[in-house]
Order: sequence, then C-alpha cells, then structure tokens
Amino acid sequence: MAAGEIMEIELKYDVDPTLPAPDFTEMTAVAGVTEPAVENLDAIYYDTENLDLAANKITLRRRSGGHDAGWHLKRPGRGAGRRELQVPLNAARDEGSGGVIHVPDVLLEQIRVHSRGRALRPIGAISTHRELSELHGDDGQILAIFCNDTVTAQSLLPDGHAQAWTEWEIELVDGDEKLLRKADKFLRSAGAQTAGSASKLARTIGPTPIRGVPALGSEPTAIDLVTTAIAEHLRHLIEQDPRVRAHEDDAVHQMRVATRRIRSVIAAYPTVLSGPRTDAVADELKLLAAILGNARDAEVQAERGEQLLAGENASAAITSVLVEDQRHRERLAINRVLTSLDNPRYFELLDEIERLVIDPERGPDADRKARSALRDAVDECDRDLRKANKRLQSIGASEKVERQAQLHRIRKQAKQLRYSADPGSLLRPPVKAATARRAKAIQERLGDYNDAAISRGLISHAAADPRITAADAFMLGRLDAKEEAAMAKSLRRYRSLMR
Repeated sequence: MAAGEIMEIELKYDVDPTLPAPDFTEMTAVAGVTEPAVENLDAIYYDTENLDLAANKITLRRRSGGHDAGWHLKRPGRGAGRRELQVPLNAARDEGSGGVIHVPDVLLEQIRVHSRGRALRPIGAISTHRELSELHGDDGQILAIFCNDTVTAQSLLPDGHAQAWTEWEIELVDGDEKLLRKADKFLRSAGAQTAGSASKLARTIGPTPIRGVPALGSEPTAIDLVTTAIAEHLRHLIEQDPRVRAHEDDAVHQMRVATRRIRSVIAAYPTVLSGPRTDAVADELKLLAAILGNARDAEVQAERGEQLLAGENASAAITSVLVEDQRHRERLAINRVLTSLDNPRYFELLDEIERLVIDPERGPDADRKARSALRDAVDECDRDLRKANKRLQSIGASEKVERQAQLHRIRKQAKQLRYSADPGSLLRPPVKAATARRAKAIQERLGDYNDAAISRGLISHAAADPRITAADAFMLGRLDAKEEAAMAKSLRRYRSLMR
C-alpha cells in the first residue's frame, strides 16, 4: 500500500451480537453482494499524554492484518466525511532491543501542530474480527463496503479497562449519499441502532473533551466575542500548518493572514483583553507573521515577475533578477518558516493562545455588551483610517517617498479596521459586514499598489545588471511603464473607495 489520502464516508451502528447480517440484495439499488471475506485486524492507537489528537477528532493507528494494513491517520473532512492518510507498515522503523516504534515522518508532519513536541504513546489496543462484503451495482461497480465487526478493545490509559462489542459499518466507495441514506433506513429496519461512539477508539478510551471554536450565546459579552474570534482564527492557523509543511499552494499566505488576524483582534480591543500574557502573545505573533511574510513577499514578486515576462523574449539576466532570484529568496524563507514551525517557541505560542481563549486576561471592558464594544472599536479604527487618508492629501505630489510611506500606513490602518470589524460576523444578526468589506477592498487596492512599487524596484535593479543589453533595457522600460500604470490604477480605485 503506497502513501495516499482518501475520503472516508461511513456510518456506524451498535447491534446485538446475535443479530444476523442483513441481505442487501433486498435494496433496489444493490444488484449483488459478495460472500463475506474474513479479516482479523489488530491495531494500536497513539496519542499524547493529554490526548491532543483525540481532542481534535484525530486518530492515529498502526494496524496489521486485512487488505489495508499500515499506518492510518484520520482527520475531520468536509461534511460527514473523514480524511484518511495511509502509509505502509515499513514506513516506520523499529529501533533498539525494545523494538521502539517510530511514527512515520509523513504522518508526524500532519500532526505536529497538535502534538507540539509532546511524545506519542499507545493509548488503546483494538482487535477486530471482520466479515467484509462488497455491495455491487448493476454495472458491477462497488457501491459500498459492509463490515460486520466483532471488537475486543483494551484502553491503555491509566485505569483503562477492557470491553467487547459488535458493530456494523457501511462505507461508500462508488455509491452516493442517496445510497447511504437508503442503507441507513434499511439497516435500522434490520435492528441496528446509532453507534454510541463516533469511533472504536472513542468507545475504547471513553469521553474526551473536544476542542473547537466556542459558540456565542444570545447576549455575548465583549470578552466572549474577542476570545471566540481569536479561537476561530487560531483554528484557521492550525489548519494551515500541515499545508505549509507539505508546500501546498497559498498555505503560507493563509497562515500569515490567520496570524495577523489574531494579533489585530488583540490590538483592536485593548480594554477587553489585556495583560502581560496577552502582550507576550502579540509580540510572538508579530515575529511569526514577519517570518511568514518574508516567504509570502518573495512568492508574490516571483509570480509577478513570471506574469510580467509571459509572452516576452526575456534574457537570462532579466529572468534571473525578476523570477529566479525571487524564487531563491522564497526557498530560503520557506526553510526558515519550516524551522520555525518545529521550534518549541512556536508550539508554546499555540499553547498560550489556547490559554487566552480558555482563561483570558480580562480588561476593564471585558463585561461590556459585545455589540457595544465592537461598535466602539470599529469606529475608532475608522477614524484612524480617515485621519491617515487626510494626512495623505496634505503631502505634495513631489514628495514621493513620504507619499508611499503614508499609503503603507493607510493600508495597515485598513487592515486593522477590517480585522476589528470581522468579529461582527460572529454575532446574530451579523453587524459591520459592509465596513469589513470596504476595509478589505482598500487593503487589497493598496496591496496591489505596494506590490507594483516593489516590482518597479526590482526592475530598476535588473537595469543596473552589467549583462543588460540595449534590447533588455528597452524591455525593462516597457515593464516599468506597465507597473507604473498598475500603481496609478490602484490609486484611482483606492480614492473611489475613500469618497
């Protein structure tokens, strides 16, 4: 079995051990059912001492026996499905006379953001006698797989106990969810009941507190709103961590956005959430955002250079400065990002953010009504943005450096306004959505302006390269004019937003 991820969509049922397996040919959508194939499966499940994986609805197991023996990592997917990443048993190595098991690196990379350097250890042992049947359609395709499982489990947690039960599972293969709904009705009519636990492991080790974004009540306070917003952004940050490690597109950018949003919420509500722990988190977030920003900025400029040179007969010298040098910068920056993501300092930051959500440092306005606190925070940020724009109008056109610096300040003010208004989407009914959209548009227009300005600097740098020919210089002049036009367009669109 090669490494690969699948989407698992299945239903589980508790059944009496004496209940015979149903005859699925009685379902109109099923043309045939294979004779049950018998598999004996033995699995060891791993987690940290604090059950960090279980708390995030993640299971990690090493299973022998059956057609899919190997290491399996299951994580929440879209809707009712779960993502399952599988690698062969030989992807991990045994070391020493004690036969210490090492979890495969490809799986560790996906869960470091949860385990955070804490050791993984066995938490449960489950043996399953499985009778597996395939449900086929008229054309012979496998619609689903039905499993009649007799389970024996032992919790390896302190004071853990053994238990045994019988359960049925039906998992979609090529069938659709309409088939699953019909199968659900059919199995219940045969005597099956909704499973008392979401998984075999959950039943083995017992209840585990689930971590997630807290829900706001009908009359939330300011501290409720702020901590819920932070929890939502932290969830997004954590989702991006394995994507960054896997070098997936846009992952660094999304992680940087989540980092900035948490910091901006803290900055926008200083009288709601405040104290030394909060300040320390804000400082660490600033550092993390800067590290991510270096990689993101190089990526943006490399992509911009590629777009500028598309269709051009660019020389090696021009391509080197506008694309290759930026890709090199990006690779170096990504390496620093990955090093930072394995640093205990990063894991401590995540722990501290979670502590702020659970046990926040309450400021003097913590118990204000959420809507009132949000309105004041947004209004203050909006005033700061308008003041910054007014300051821009007083700067002469000839003062290019100062104008560009002020536009950068305005972009930061727009970002702060956007992120101070965003928590309004958590309220029912939502508030300040139009303000958040406008601030986002301003931020994006001035971001486009800034990207074009940086690109012009790179073009100027390329023009100074001794390898540049007269033809190259002519091309660079055209590219510079194109970026200058892009800056002017962005400014016009910004001004229309500020009217």
